[in-house]
Amino acid sequence: MIVVSLVCLAVAAVAPVLGLHPRIPAPLGATLTTAALGGAALAATATDPAHGFALGATLVLTAAAAITGGGPAVLAAFRIARRQPDAGPAPTPPPGPLRGGRVIGVLERGAVTASILGGWPEGIAVIMAVKGLARYPELREAQASEQFIIGTSTSVLWAVAVCGVGHALIT
Repeated sequence: MIVVSLVCLAVAAVAPVLGLHPRIPAPLGATLTTAALGGAALAATATDPAHGFALGATLVLTAAAAITGGGPAVLAAFRIARRQPDAGPAPTPPPGPLRGGRVIGVLERGAVTASILGGWPEGIAVIMAVKGLARYPELREAQASEQFIIGTSTSVLWAVAVCGVGHALIT
């Protein structure tokens, strides 16, 4: 079952790249990523703790799935938020107010993953505090704070969920 979990984690790490292809709808990549993570979680419940090569592969694939899969999860959360009755008219996607969000999100998920897998979950608070302080001047703009909260929360929750699957495989 460890092999099934690792294959599912690998699919969860690679599937978000499918959403970047112009012929493949973006929601398909997000759906496949989520389904693969669910499969990895189910298979992880029936395995012994990983050791040796499987341990290393688990750590690498967990980090890759956490980092790559968060982007589609955040975009899906933004789509859901825009459909809410209190969301108002759908804003046009300007280059701001929160430029660099995708790169920052990748770095954020990588830091959260390293913090959790390194045994220091308190690091999540430090990461979020640093990000909030760095973005503070931009958060006064219209809809910036809502975008920040939805994006950051979804990104961190995705990374924590993937790390939970990885943790289930190594313990």
